[in-house]
Amino acid sequence: MLPDIQKAIRLQTLDDRIAELTKEIAALPKHIAEIEKKLEIHQRRLDHDKAALAANQKDRKKLEMDIQVQDQKASKLRDQMMGAKTNEQYHAFQHEITFCQTEVRRIEDKILELMGESEALDKNVKAAEVALGTEKKEVEKEKTDARDRTAVDQNEIKALQADRAKVTGDMTPSALSLYERIRKSRAGIAVSEAVEGRCSRCHVMMRLQLFQELKHADRIITCESCNRILYYIPVQSVVDMSVPTPN
Repeated sequence: MLPDIQKAIRLQTLDDRIAELTKEIAALPKHIAEIEKKLEIHQRRLDHDKAALAANQKDRKKLEMDIQVQDQKASKLRDQMMGAKTNEQYHAFQHEITFCQTEVRRIEDKILELMGESEALDKNVKAAEVALGTEKKEVEKEKTDARDRTAVDQNEIKALQADRAKVTGDMTPSALSLYERIRKSRAGIAVSEAVEGRCSRCHVMMRLQLFQELKHADRIITCESCNRILYYIPVQSVVDMSVPTPN
């Protein structure tokens, strides 16, 4: 195999890994943004439940004050009823007292209803606070892990780029120029192995003559379909692959 082809294969391996790491680094902030958005939604839901619970408690206090007002009103009416001079006045006071008592029962029923709602809201708030606390810790851990992962990836990319510089420095300018040109036009993939007479990237069958030339590897050959640099690795025979047995 020509040295330039060997270097092109090595270059492709390095570029594939650099692209993979670059993609991972770019994906990490998006992932963090997604989990932070989810956390924000859960926080808003908790704030909404807390506000509903506070409003519930405020309504109950108001209703309790309304009961006090009705009780005080009924008490005054009873005092006034004791001084009634006619049956009509007496029955009128009695009617107003009955109205106050009916209003108190109505308010008490409403308070019981609010208490039932309050229990559910209080339970939801407490559960949400616990869950949110756990989620915040997990988010912080993921953010720390993402920062650490990014630092590791960036260091690996630096090392890979240093290796890449050595490889490109050893390639002939024409071979490197060809590799870079194909890589830019073919989504980062400039090299392809020929397997059973086919380009492994575009899967198009090669001409027999071209495949025979590729086997001799005395020049750089590109795929006539996708234009990628082709290389061929001979299949080892069973004899070649066997382990010699000791005498």
